[in-house]
Amino acid sequence: MTNGLVHFMHGKESGPGGSKITALAEVARARRWDVAILDYSHTTDPAARLVQLLGACADVRGPLLLVGSSMGGWVAAEAAARLSAHGVFLLAPALFVPGYATQAPQVPAGRTEIVHGWDDEVIPCENAIRFARLRHCSLHLVQGDHRLDTCIPLLRELFDAFLARCSADRAGQAP
Repeated sequence: MTNGLVHFMHGKESGPGGSKITALAEVARARRWDVAILDYSHTTDPAARLVQLLGACADVRGPLLLVGSSMGGWVAAEAAARLSAHGVFLLAPALFVPGYATQAPQVPAGRTEIVHGWDDEVIPCENAIRFARLRHCSLHLVQGDHRLDTCIPLLRELFDAFLARCSADRAGQAP
């Protein structure tokens, strides 16, 4: 029996086989979560990616966790309320970016975590700080840039702890 589904959304210039998604998917599977990773690389339009995710998750039953990186982070955050996501894990999310449909989507405050690099040259870490403060999310600021590729061992640890909390929360017990 699985704990539910973890759905991963990659960034604008990445793909479903990226190093972060691959590493975190391994962690999810080890914790008995099913994993879904769609390819969004056919479009750089965040609204089109959102429509694709909503369609893919329309029939999901049971707990759903959304994990997104960069543009995929915005898609995950934007979809969270619409899909009644149990939890959201965001990596350098594209929040407060001009041109996106919304700037600060609703997310499940107690079960949303953000990891952002201090040296992010694409999305300033101040955007993540602002969002975390506004939505009462946990925020991990780490030494790294937008790709967070030097932080994969730490990302695995943080994600494993996040999954443990989501599983325990779902079961009604302390992690």
